[in-house]
Amino acid sequence: MQVDILSSEGKATGRNIELPDHIFGAEPNDHVIYLAVKHYLASLHQGTHKVKTRMEVKGSSRKLHKQKGTGGSRKGNIRNPLYKGGGTVFGPKPHKYDFKLNKKVRDLARVSALSYKGKQGNIRVVEDIKPGVPHTKTCISLLENMEIDLASRKVLFVSAEYTENLHLSLRNLSSVHGIVLSDMNTYDIMNAHYLVFTESAARIMAGEEPVTEQTTEAAGV
Repeated sequence: MQVDILSSEGKATGRNIELPDHIFGAEPNDHVIYLAVKHYLASLHQGTHKVKTRMEVKGSSRKLHKQKGTGGSRKGNIRNPLYKGGGTVFGPKPHKYDFKLNKKVRDLARVSALSYKGKQGNIRVVEDIKPGVPHTKTCISLLENMEIDLASRKVLFVSAEYTENLHLSLRNLSSVHGIVLSDMNTYDIMNAHYLVFTESAARIMAGEEPVTEQTTEAAGV
């Protein structure tokens, strides 16, 4: 799969990169995508919900009245679940929601998600951006030049390494999520309409060495 490399302003540079077909052109597996997304969301669930049983609420343990002879129903103490302020029956208790998902399944799900974006033509590659100061307007201009409507479309911006000023610039945009390549997961990919890779991140995906200042000088650029 061949993708054009855009400049830091979102304009054509005349260069392109070949992304591997076994990742971006694979046959998607919907079921493993479902499992990976479920696994990710389950890991975010804290599971700290808790209610008090009749043994934990405050109140006397004295029996309210004798068992027989009153004409009323039989009652225990005031902590009975039938009374206001009493304990809760079969209420939720703290427990974990996460479950084990094999690494091969997670990898296949990520490949399937990337394949969907590749077939939809929603992958962009831009030259490495290392702004001197955080500047959100520059990022907005870049994405608009890519013909991405930020008002109705979500963007996953993937860089090879953490660049503080870049991620601070992207953080102000509610429809853009900036992450590093090592943190990319199936949920984030499927939750976005467009994937924007920096050139270094795209070259790592392609199995090449990322662009650095040394390699740029060696190439005479």
